[in-house]
Amino acid sequence: MEKDQIILLEDRGLIAIDGPDAKGFLQNIISNDVDKVSESSSIFSGIFTPQGKYLYEFFIIKNREGFFLDCDNTFKEELIKHLSKYKLRSKVEIKDLSSSYVIGITSEEKFKEIQNEIGSKEKTVLYRGSPFFIDNRSAKLGARILSSLEKLHLTIKKLNLKIVDKSNYLKTAHTEGIPVQGIKNLQDRLFSLESNFEELNAIDFKKGCYVGQENTARMKLKNKVRRKLIPIIAKSTLKILDEIKFKEQVVGKILIDGAYPFALIKLFDPNFLEFYKEDLKVDETEIQILVPSHFKF
Repeated sequence: MEKDQIILLEDRGLIAIDGPDAKGFLQNIISNDVDKVSESSSIFSGIFTPQGKYLYEFFIIKNREGFFLDCDNTFKEELIKHLSKYKLRSKVEIKDLSSSYVIGITSEEKFKEIQNEIGSKEKTVLYRGSPFFIDNRSAKLGARILSSLEKLHLTIKKLNLKIVDKSNYLKTAHTEGIPVQGIKNLQDRLFSLESNFEELNAIDFKKGCYVGQENTARMKLKNKVRRKLIPIIAKSTLKILDEIKFKEQVVGKILIDGAYPFALIKLFDPNFLEFYKEDLKVDETEIQILVPSHFKF
């Protein structure tokens, strides 16, 4: 996106985790290290099943009383219920603030301009009282600002930003191998390492225990990742769980459909290098694999 543009993401939810036990509460559940979160640092993280499978993902941003969770709105209520199960006697309050806040996306270039204006080199800054941070997954996705709608419109006016649609943002995310739409379809269908959580800076392997940590660490240590979530291009409509074939051999299955599809693709048997540039099909539909910059093979 261009420097003087902004996107408003209307499909995001915002949850506040407040109280004296907020840090310890989250630290025991999420895959990343809450100790990294401060007014000058935000993180991307997830919650896994006890087996280490994908369940939820979100950004964590510091607030005065605790933390904000910037999450997909489709599983916001479900996430609140899930977190509440772990509350027990913890001094923690979980609140849905989605109706009071909005998430905006600006370019990395605009963020650097703001850094210079306020004299900061941190990747998270407070600008006119609102947290503003570089997307931890990829700087190509720009910076996120978390603000009330009224305050954000005043910020837009001050910075002379133009509100644009999110099509270019979604295309960039797709090319970079970062699913934005349809991520609820991933729940319990693949392991966290298969969903590229390590490459997207969502896992800290040095922190203590969290839900799903044991199997995630074992897969990492023994290099047992046999499949990866990879963006694809198709010439016609796909369906969830459709099989992708190479010379009549199944090499993957569709996990996210729509305009920006993703598939869980084999890395071995056959080897990814043997087929990723070849003609692949779902029934009679031709498929092309996109190899994102973070992908290692």
